[in-house]
Amino acid sequence: MPTILGHNFIGGGRSAEGQASLKSVDASTGEALPMAFYQATESEVNQAVQAADGAFLEYRQLSPARRAEFLEAIADEIDQLGDDFVATVCQETALPAARIQGERGRTSGQMRLFAKVLRRGDYLGARIDLALPERKPLPRVDLRQYRIGVGAVAVFGASNFPLAFSTAGGDTAAALAAGCPVVFKAHSGHMATADCVASAIVRAAERTGMPKGVFNMIFGAGVGEPLVKHPAIQAVGFTGSLSGGNALCKMAAERPQPIPVFAEMSSINPVVVLPEALASRAGTVAKDLAASVVMGAGQFCTNPGLVIGVRSSAFSEFLTQLQEHMGSQAPQTMLNAGGLRSYSKGVEHLLSHPGVTHLAGQAQAGQQAQAQLFKADISLLLEGDELLQEEVFGPTTIVIEAADDAQLKQALLALRGQLTATLIGEPGDLVKYQWLVPILEQKVGRILVNGYPTGVEVCEAMVHGGPYPATSDARGTSVGTLAIDRFLRPVCYQNYPDALLPEALRNANPLGLQRLVNGEWSNQPID
Repeated sequence: MPTILGHNFIGGGRSAEGQASLKSVDASTGEALPMAFYQATESEVNQAVQAADGAFLEYRQLSPARRAEFLEAIADEIDQLGDDFVATVCQETALPAARIQGERGRTSGQMRLFAKVLRRGDYLGARIDLALPERKPLPRVDLRQYRIGVGAVAVFGASNFPLAFSTAGGDTAAALAAGCPVVFKAHSGHMATADCVASAIVRAAERTGMPKGVFNMIFGAGVGEPLVKHPAIQAVGFTGSLSGGNALCKMAAERPQPIPVFAEMSSINPVVVLPEALASRAGTVAKDLAASVVMGAGQFCTNPGLVIGVRSSAFSEFLTQLQEHMGSQAPQTMLNAGGLRSYSKGVEHLLSHPGVTHLAGQAQAGQQAQAQLFKADISLLLEGDELLQEEVFGPTTIVIEAADDAQLKQALLALRGQLTATLIGEPGDLVKYQWLVPILEQKVGRILVNGYPTGVEVCEAMVHGGPYPATSDARGTSVGTLAIDRFLRPVCYQNYPDALLPEALRNANPLGLQRLVNGEWSNQPID
């Protein structure tokens, strides 16, 4: 692992204009680590954005194959980060080595997946309507469309996934695949990790001859606003809190040229347990659900924070068993002290709230998070109580009991937008309660059956998004190949000389792409 300098990454080099005032912290002990990081100055933020903007035209016009080589080189460099790197990440986050090793593989895998997308070429969305000079009453001109990158993209690192949603995470991978240089804001919770990964990206850029400024990274507090408001930034990717995402959206909307913010923010991911499933396997459901709630100290954006079922003796038995499982969980160290403070405050709010009953869990104290189970009166949800809609980021969940199916429907309709919803049911349940699905389709980005939402597969079909406040734009996803769409825009060429068209739109189709030609899909050359 290379020496961690703590300098900002700008235009292919390192910069340290500000003070070395930032310290990374051992998540388990709270002690400051020896390395120091340099607070980015406003000048350095401007330089980083200018470097990205300066690289844009050259980088965007590279062939998809060349950009794919870059992404694959990044993947190779990340895979080569060894045990000392894993130890650094574990120290900064208190996450186990096996989790970090798996996340490293997921991070490099995302890069390779987008490299496949680039070579396949369908992301370009090539459409061709050939000229119809004989058409009456008016002829049609030759029209051809494909998609290009929007420009320099600002990406904010997430706290809970120090690799897969951070420096070389999904937002960075999607933006680079789209042809957009990146300015990355390193998360304060794992700056040493970010430094190592950024160095890997820069090495990959140098190996593959990418333009200087294709990737930049800045450290420090107070840099988000000048970054988002810089006129050269054309889109923002963010994973974090609802308040943070809302603030970025407001900044972006108030610019002279408003830009999109693709923010993944807040979700309580309801789990609906259906009657036949409870009658046949309540114990198994209780055990598996508890495991999902406490996985990784509950620090997943898809953590199941709300459990809903219809009143019955089976539901009561399920609740008793869920109490036992949640009450026996060991305390866990969270990613950082700020996360623990936020979790403790969320637990305090639930404990003091009328209509909410504490069912299981040791008193929240000390330096670790205690798993907690609550039950809330369904009237709170139906009457729009904000507390039941708020994510408590940690190992806790709330159970709600509906009197009947009609009240279950009302409860689901009362929910805000979510990343996921889960149905736990037997085949008969799924048929009887099929009426739930259209409701859930309006509320979430992913519907699961007989699984648990903690786990997001990186693949073509995945949707990691959903209606507000789960995300700021429900039309996109931050995981899966569709994520590239967020950083592309269409351009149309009218009566353009064939030899001067982008390769994807030329008659000869040198890339061999599937294209929509006069309304029919084809990968054949145009005669």
